[in-house]
Amino acid sequence: MTIRLLLADDQELVRQALCALLALEDDFEVVASVGRGDEVVGAARAHRPDVALLDIEMPGLDGLAAAAVLAEQVPDCRVVMLTTFGRAGYLRRAMEAGAAGFVVKDAPADVLADAIRRVHTGEKVVDPALAVATLTAGESPLTARERDVLITARSGATIAEIASRLYLSEGTVRNYVSAAIAKTGARNRVGAVRIADERGWL
Repeated sequence: MTIRLLLADDQELVRQALCALLALEDDFEVVASVGRGDEVVGAARAHRPDVALLDIEMPGLDGLAAAAVLAEQVPDCRVVMLTTFGRAGYLRRAMEAGAAGFVVKDAPADVLADAIRRVHTGEKVVDPALAVATLTAGESPLTARERDVLITARSGATIAEIASRLYLSEGTVRNYVSAAIAKTGARNRVGAVRIADERGWL
């Protein structure tokens, strides 16, 4: 049986390397390859892959959001998150988005191939060390709005700019920032963004 694959990664060289690597497997066929998260669902509808390999950080729509849309609109396509970031928070969010597997990009080729085959048969595949880290880390303490504020602040936006982009008052934004700083244990807004990012909460 041939397993039809969709690859989504915004780095052209990485995408080409993955295509070449997976083409070496007799039972894999890469039927679609895209560089943006907002192209994933269209490609899945057009090519009907069995398994989609999605990078987390992509333009247009991140891989976690794309996985959630795929689960809803193309439920026969199972998802493996393939990422540079082996962060506990990302794993939790990937599972919540409906992903069946989570593999870091520096994993050996045979580990990735095995994960694809197992996910195709209906299993869930997660790196054991990352699973333990996820259970230890617990859920993100940030509310959806606190997360939105930190994501917007990540680009260096001022309080006024964050307020404008999120249609909030500056006072409300300051309250969210203060709460996020307290929950992350950071000293300031920049530190809160860094800590939340490192833990996969953003």
